[in-house]
Amino acid sequence: MTQLTNLAFFRAKPGQTLSLGLALSALVEPTRGESECLNYDLHQSRDDADVWSVYENWRSAEGLDAHMRSTHLQAFLKIAPNLIVGGIDLRQFLMISTRA
Repeated sequence: MTQLTNLAFFRAKPGQTLSLGLALSALVEPTRGESECLNYDLHQSRDDADVWSVYENWRSAEGLDAHMRSTHLQAFLKIAPNLIVGGIDLRQFLMISTRA
């Protein structure tokens, strides 16, 4: 099994930090409920409250693909342009070490 890891970074538009945080928080539970999701964790920068990050791990590419098509993520992607500056900075990785 090759674990897939995504790191997604978001910068809130001025005045949208709270709204972005609420929208991102709404993704946590439904995503964690997806069968291929190993973890899905939301973070806010200690240094800049407008910067948010999601750290997520998936059992398979198929699971990640299903997540990308999920209703809850698609709903977020529709409102994201109103909440974030620029696009989502998404970085994808393959886990090389074994899981702890």
